[in-house]
Amino acid sequence: MAKQRESRWVKWVVSRIVRIVLWLVTKPEWKGTEHVPAQGGAIIATNHLSVTDPLTVAHFLYIGARRWPTFTMKDGVMKIPVVRSVARSTGQIPVKRGGADAVKALGEAEKALVQDGSSVIFYPEGTCTRDPHLWPMTAKNGVARLALSTGVPVVPVAHWGEQHILPYGEKKPRLLPPRKRVQFTAGPPVDLAEFRDQPITATVLDEATRRIMADITALQAEIRGEQPPAEPFDFRKARKERAAVERGEPATDDQGAAAETERPAVETTDGDNGKNDTGA
Repeated sequence: MAKQRESRWVKWVVSRIVRIVLWLVTKPEWKGTEHVPAQGGAIIATNHLSVTDPLTVAHFLYIGARRWPTFTMKDGVMKIPVVRSVARSTGQIPVKRGGADAVKALGEAEKALVQDGSSVIFYPEGTCTRDPHLWPMTAKNGVARLALSTGVPVVPVAHWGEQHILPYGEKKPRLLPPRKRVQFTAGPPVDLAEFRDQPITATVLDEATRRIMADITALQAEIRGEQPPAEPFDFRKARKERAAVERGEPATDDQGAAAETERPAVETTDGDNGKNDTGA
């Protein structure tokens, strides 16, 4: 099972360090942990607010839901000697950029889910949200592909508050008291039954992905007590709009133009924190 992927003593040391750090910095509030299966493979699909949220997500899963967190990690990060040793000893999955390597990473994730019974965390958006109001963006379809090919449940998880610790684009975290309130809510597994018996086509994957992101967005709306946008922010369209403006062409996408008005610089780098760069 999953324990074969990991070193028990390294897990103990890492978990204690993370718990102490997060206790000093955050004031966590967790709901819906009963929706995370107690055992067996589970896809944990969550939104991405800040480069700090892999720690808070792992904290939620390990302490709140009693499951060991497994991430996919960029190959560049895995080349750092200490990080590489810790990552391998805690069952993390290395990912290289590029089509073939991304497919290989999904294969490793599938093995972790099906053979090892691991709980694997994915950021379907593939990078921190660029939505001006920090709502979840449109997503890539790797999570849907894994869910439909393996039959493993997708547990949607939404969180809110890490942007007060380290907003995206900033380098200096805000660690001074008071502790920052960080809220998590997990929902029931996403209902993908209607897609299970269909051929895995682009159309099916896109629709299943929208279903997954809709559940995550609804959970975050519940946490925030706000109404989410009718359509999720599309990062790719926003980048195309920006490129068109830089070339002196008129903007044709209202969403992208609006985003450029509220956020003057939209970065072009995907996968900014070393976690889940497959966008799966």
